[in-house]
Amino acid sequence: MSTNVLSGKKLATLIRQKAQEQAQVLENSGRHPVLAVVVATDDESTLWYVRSIERAAERLGIGCRIIDLGPEATEGVLASVLQDLSAEPSVNGIILQTPLPAGVKADALIGLITPEKDIDGANPLSLGRLAVGQPAFAPATAQAVVELLEHFQVPIAGRNVAVVGRSAVVGKPLALLLLERDATVTVCHSKSGPLERYTQPADVVVVAAGRAGLLKGSHLSPETVVVDVGTNVLPDGSLVGDVDEASVTGVAAGLTPVPGGVGSVTTALLLLHTVEAAGQQEPAQLAAATSAART
Repeated sequence: MSTNVLSGKKLATLIRQKAQEQAQVLENSGRHPVLAVVVATDDESTLWYVRSIERAAERLGIGCRIIDLGPEATEGVLASVLQDLSAEPSVNGIILQTPLPAGVKADALIGLITPEKDIDGANPLSLGRLAVGQPAFAPATAQAVVELLEHFQVPIAGRNVAVVGRSAVVGKPLALLLLERDATVTVCHSKSGPLERYTQPADVVVVAAGRAGLLKGSHLSPETVVVDVGTNVLPDGSLVGDVDEASVTGVAAGLTPVPGGVGSVTTALLLLHTVEAAGQQEPAQLAAATSAART
């Protein structure tokens, strides 16, 4: 059996086009979407990723402010910057990029990003809103999985989906998004026991555990669709996912590649979320600008 490659490149292009069109509509009405990315590391791969977001944003007509605080930034400095950005009317979306300096607690900081500007669904309030069906930006990676499944017309409603990994960034919000689409969801983790107990009966398996080669062909039944969220750097510098591609190919009906799968869609969604946030925030921005002009 051949395994279809579920590339995210075309979908990412479509999402970027949508973001660009919406950004142009806002621009025509005097509104300019702006994304702020807060960085506090000297990790070169992270800095490269941030620069790639900046370039992509500029191509779509979205402003992008990189606030590089350096690897010595304290938690207090980061907190102050995030509070200022959350209160600044000209900023529509905020990302706190990881990794953070040693000793800095991310949990204390992400709660300072107002949910209306939390375009990557990091604030626990955003996850809570998702859980009860209220408007919120989902974590872009979790949403990217759902967008890919829908793009390739993989049935979700009424199907069994196994999510391997329970992080607040992917596993938990993804389970909520899938439940919202009427899937029956099983979330697997390190204490779940033999993985095949849950993945073999599944119609769709999503792996987001951060372990290279974790999911193998023996864990699957034929015709399963597999979404690989993992990004693991090997000693030789190459990037691989959480799926053992060699053993899964020929068993799975479809498999997302790494790179070129979920990651490309994730970045495009962050930009779309920024534009959507700009549209939602505009009345408050106009009021703030008018008030400032009168004083």
